[in-house]
Amino acid sequence: MDLGTLFDFAVNRFPDKTAIVQDDRRLSYKEFQLEINKLAYSLQKLGIEKGDRVVIILKNRLEMVAIYWAVQKIGAIFTPINFRLSTEEVAFCVNNADAKAVIFEPSSQDAALNGTYASKPHFISVLGAEGADITYEELINHDQEAFQRPNIDLDDICLMLYTSGTTGKPKGVPRSHKNEYSAAIAHIIQNQYVLHESTLGVMPLYHTMGMRSLLSMAFINGKMVMIPDNNTLKMLKVMEDEKISCVYLVPTIIHDLLNHKEFNRYNLQNVRKIGYAGASMTTELTEDCFRKLKPDVFVNHYGSTEVYTFSICNYLDKKPGCAGKAGFHQQLKIVAPDPEGSSGPADIVPHGTPGEIIVNIDSLEAFKGYWKRPDANIKSIRNGWYFTGDMGVLDEDGDLYVVGRVDDMIISGGENIHPLEVEDVLSSHPEVLEAAVVGLPDERFGEKVVAFIVSKSPAISSAELDNYCRESGSLANFKRPRDYCFINEIPKSPVGKILRRKLKENYSSITQKEESVG
Repeated sequence: MDLGTLFDFAVNRFPDKTAIVQDDRRLSYKEFQLEINKLAYSLQKLGIEKGDRVVIILKNRLEMVAIYWAVQKIGAIFTPINFRLSTEEVAFCVNNADAKAVIFEPSSQDAALNGTYASKPHFISVLGAEGADITYEELINHDQEAFQRPNIDLDDICLMLYTSGTTGKPKGVPRSHKNEYSAAIAHIIQNQYVLHESTLGVMPLYHTMGMRSLLSMAFINGKMVMIPDNNTLKMLKVMEDEKISCVYLVPTIIHDLLNHKEFNRYNLQNVRKIGYAGASMTTELTEDCFRKLKPDVFVNHYGSTEVYTFSICNYLDKKPGCAGKAGFHQQLKIVAPDPEGSSGPADIVPHGTPGEIIVNIDSLEAFKGYWKRPDANIKSIRNGWYFTGDMGVLDEDGDLYVVGRVDDMIISGGENIHPLEVEDVLSSHPEVLEAAVVGLPDERFGEKVVAFIVSKSPAISSAELDNYCRESGSLANFKRPRDYCFINEIPKSPVGKILRRKLKENYSSITQKEESVG
């Protein structure tokens, strides 16, 4: 069953239910279907066929969702990329994907038009962006809906997401109709969604989390409220006005919502289901969620663009920060970590011992390999298993805890230290807003633990934090930070992952660095 047909089924079930909202635009499933089918007809008239890649460089807009469904119906491949990318980065993705068309808006206009392309794509603009061959408005300005629906197989590729590329060029991740359908069904079940839920369309649609929200809402005839700009106050208002029932967000956004100065003004009693992914959540923030939102369902979802679900945990009240058990499409193991890539699925480590997390690549949710990157496939896919690059440990109950990246592990004085366990302690201090930990070169220990702190109060000192770590009872002395740097903001990726590389690079230039605590 291809995705476009499944959307048709949703329209037939509840044509008058609200499908999508953005500002003053509110479309039912029947009304949205009309716009989508006009787009599908026009894209085919432009020569876009089954299997063609269509690169989208838009914010989270109603138009982007309409384009997604139109692309699915004609069997093309929806290829969204970050609208913040530079001209060179956009050109790399467009050329790498051999894109037939590029769709942009004013915020991405220059990056789209100024690139050097191996083959000129069709340029399509949204919201009055200039320089395009045709506009979105022209594509829907007709009455014709009779596009030619091709034969689509479940194994046909429908989506290609590009990984963030923080350590090199972005990698294309092709995903089939089967992958996307399975991931959406897993998302619905694992987050306990029911018919007619409503959610925020704030997670970027160039990211796997955004795609999960989009698909799951369509399958259950839910409502998706689009928020193009990451505006915390607007999110709070929308959550109240639209009676949002479920959210799937990165911890950074949840943190900003709960800590907004206007938070208590808004009635969020309809938000009964919270899911988070994309980064770790501290114990303090987990407890804050329970305290302020009192959700019926609260899920930590651990996964990736390539596979989607690795594991889920829905008992965070008992085990904050826990990643739980493998998802129902999945099997996972913890093996001896080896950055050189010589370890295999048989190198299992005992419970309680940190190692690299690997997952079964035969999952219905899992991709089959990177786009034009056989080198990356060799590194990541071995003997039927996907090597995540994440470090984890299984407790006595067989529950998974993610403790960082293999590359982020700090080795100080011969001891392994994982940043997340140190950050968890620091973040529980009442005067700490955020904490990030990295390892930096040290003559004596090889590496030393350095903490970067965003504080609520300027009065807090490194000595006070060091004493707090000593007395925490949950952090061994050798894991305590040796240096503290007080900064205004922790650098993060667009989806909330801490950019530890930037912290390391900027360490020497930070002027607010406190003296070493020794």
